[in-house]
Amino acid sequence: MRQRSLVILTSVLTTGALTLTACGSRNNDSKGGDSGNVTVTIGVDAPLTGQNSATGLGIQYGAQIAVDDANKNKTVPGVTFKVKALDDKAIPATGQQNATQLVAEKDVLGVVGPLNSGVATQMQQVLDTANLVQISPSNTAPELTQGKNWQTKKVRPFKTYFRTATTDALQGAFAADYAYNGLHKKKAFVVDDKQTYGAGLSKIFKEQFVKQGGQVIGTDHVSVGDRDFSTLVTKIKNSGADLLYYGGQYDESQVLTKQLKDAGAKIPLFGGDGMFTPTYIKTAGKAAEGDLVTSIGVPVDTLPAAKDFVATYKAKKYPGDYGTYGSYSYDATTAIIKAVGQVVKDGKIPDDARAKVVDAVQHNSFDGISGKISFDEFGDTTNKQLTVYQVVGGAWKSVKSGTANPK
Repeated sequence: MRQRSLVILTSVLTTGALTLTACGSRNNDSKGGDSGNVTVTIGVDAPLTGQNSATGLGIQYGAQIAVDDANKNKTVPGVTFKVKALDDKAIPATGQQNATQLVAEKDVLGVVGPLNSGVATQMQQVLDTANLVQISPSNTAPELTQGKNWQTKKVRPFKTYFRTATTDALQGAFAADYAYNGLHKKKAFVVDDKQTYGAGLSKIFKEQFVKQGGQVIGTDHVSVGDRDFSTLVTKIKNSGADLLYYGGQYDESQVLTKQLKDAGAKIPLFGGDGMFTPTYIKTAGKAAEGDLVTSIGVPVDTLPAAKDFVATYKAKKYPGDYGTYGSYSYDATTAIIKAVGQVVKDGKIPDDARAKVVDAVQHNSFDGISGKISFDEFGDTTNKQLTVYQVVGGAWKSVKSGTANPK
């Protein structure tokens, strides 16, 4: 997304005397008892209530399962990991406040999230200034890693920011290719929600759809929270479009598609990973049939490495949707845990732990439950795989997987 992301905070429990310095480093003077046993917190920031909360909760509990697994397996000897999740409500200013809070918690050595790219734009500098690593499982706006002029000159803005989700530059192109060559659609009407993720994704889709040979015969915008789309629906219906492409989240699109179909416009709505949740189908009902999305990676339920993760999520009856970003959150959290393991030895946290964790994340490479986890020079994932899903029989069904090749 889609632009999307998350952070977890918890109080730190340590035995012995663990002194935290004002700059966030630590001097471990533990003696006796469980000397050398420290607690490290991983922050998670995501919308846990309200807008986008179904996918936000999937991020929270994906991280929680990774932490539970690390503690159970004693992945980092002498370290117990804790998670504290902060709710950004999909509001950029709240995400910035959460980032400030995480920086102040000296036991926090990494942050997972946020869900939304727009929220990330307000968190990145705060975390970078403190050398605190941030890995989003869902942000897809290219400028987050490659700078605002990424289409002409790629420059990494923040060395502490990484993501396990591929970018909209690929996702938009993948959707355009499938719309034109797979669905054989020639006339698209494009709508976005004016947010960083939605507007960026729609812009790339438009460019790539036209390059494929398609025609964009109309564009419009909605606002987050809108529920009455009657005027827009009339415009789309009268345009002669054979496809509606929507850049934004499921909260608005699930209502838009229902009103569109109820008005007699029997054309599919095609969106990005911000729509990829069972909640979309549940709310839109039969109107969702035939609608499509692109999403990062391949279906998590088909990945052998993710079998235990899915089983645990279901067994614990965690709320939210694990299928969109849960596995990517698990892998983002694991990347931080592995980095901590390279930095914290014998339960001793060095003064420059945060900076060392950033460097370790940059150079780490491992097999995650969602695939190979490693990062390029911009902090982007090296896993570029994407999937198109379509609502078939009331459920999302994978119809094409591959990698995008923008023209």
